[in-house]
Amino acid sequence: MSDKKFQTIIDCGFSKIRAGAFNEEDKNNPFFIESNFYTDQFNFKLDIQKIVASLEKSTNQYIDNIDLMIDSSKTISVAISVFKKIEELKLRQDDILFLIQEAKQQIKKYYSDYNIAHIIINNYKIDNIDYSELPDEIDCQFISLDIIFICLPSELVLTFKNIFSELNISINQIICSSYAKSINYKINLNLTGEVSFIDIGFKKTSIISFNNEKLIFLDVLPIGGNHITKDISLLLKIDINEAEKLKLNLEKNNSQTDNPNFSLEMLQKIAFARTEEILELCDKSLVSNLKIKTQSKMILMGEGSKILDNKFKDKISFSKDIDFLEETLGDVCQSGYKLRKTHNKQEVVVVPKKQIKQGFFEKLFHLFR
Repeated sequence: MSDKKFQTIIDCGFSKIRAGAFNEEDKNNPFFIESNFYTDQFNFKLDIQKIVASLEKSTNQYIDNIDLMIDSSKTISVAISVFKKIEELKLRQDDILFLIQEAKQQIKKYYSDYNIAHIIINNYKIDNIDYSELPDEIDCQFISLDIIFICLPSELVLTFKNIFSELNISINQIICSSYAKSINYKINLNLTGEVSFIDIGFKKTSIISFNNEKLIFLDVLPIGGNHITKDISLLLKIDINEAEKLKLNLEKNNSQTDNPNFSLEMLQKIAFARTEEILELCDKSLVSNLKIKTQSKMILMGEGSKILDNKFKDKISFSKDIDFLEETLGDVCQSGYKLRKTHNKQEVVVVPKKQIKQGFFEKLFHLFR
């Protein structure tokens, strides 16, 4: 049995690395650390090494395994329905396992370039009656499952696995950052009904929509905060790192006496124009999905959204009402940790292979914790 006290979560973004070490014996004493902002990943491995070394020093514990949070502009969600006629009257867990395995094989066949990160069961239809949760014991002749798979590019996953392998660190589970954060914030804010989280990252913007407990939509757009930074850099003729600093301090009087192209008004105009474009593209994506209603609440979050807060909403020409969620380093890491530790009735829990005992389905899934 392991005597390790800390569980480590590392969020590897395209502009910053964040990490948290959570004390399993003292929930109120986590350690958090993040890297400096970067515009490329040239020293990515070195940055991870520094983060790991700092956490090891803080926790006085050697890190040999982690949970990894990542995102990608190529992340996809795939909805699939599978069904089965039950030969015996009583519905068994093996029947559910069979359907999940069948759906998983279809995803692996038709999306061979992707790695499955999350499997969410949205609905159980038993003899034409819908259930959000699987009943404990029920007679059944026919069952179908509505499942959503969240998938990350296999190439990206392999890249991270190789990096951490070179550091002698194994990855317990790979978590989609935007998905984990949206669930955490929805629970923390006690949000019900329809709500959509707009997560503006460095090179992508994720849209995650819920109706009460159900995930109903996930889309990713290949545009993010980096596009705002590049606009500022290009139009004000300044270095990309300087442009990023200006972007994150819009409310301050960033007078640049040696830059004739600079004015606070121009800076805000550039930043807000691109932000409006991102929001309009998000709204277009939501409108295209028939399951999303126009009155769905929208919450803006992510590193790329930090140019805004609620006092800037009136300066954005966008027809929908949006709220800004200012997330912290701790919030991001807590999201991954809670997703792994907290009971989620909809999500299938994938058990790491090293814990698997042989069986008919090799017990790949635990439906309930």
